Amino acid sequence: MEDFKKAAEHYVGVLKERSKTSRVYKPHQMSGLLLAEILDDPEHKSLYMRLSKQYDPQKLLQIAKDLAERDNIQNRGAYFMKMLKGLERKG
Repeated sequence: MEDFKKAAEHYVGVLKERSKTSRVYKPHQMSGLLLAEILDDPEHKSLYMRLSKQYDPQKLLQIAKDLAERDNIQNRGAYFMKMLKGLERKG
């Protein structure tokens, strides 16, 4: 029984370590992660992934890079969302 507990604890530890690594399977996931990194907004990375599916990812990255270069913007994520209103969705 003791061996089972040790094996279970080891397996849980392995699962915790695996959950820390990011896995990207689709292009929109990668561009969403890039957007979150550029805008310094990791809490909303799933939102940026979803936006990358709905809008042209290259346009989104272009807007994010432009915002990242500006020093006077305090909340880049909010300003980015405001900029999306004029952007056209994918067909």
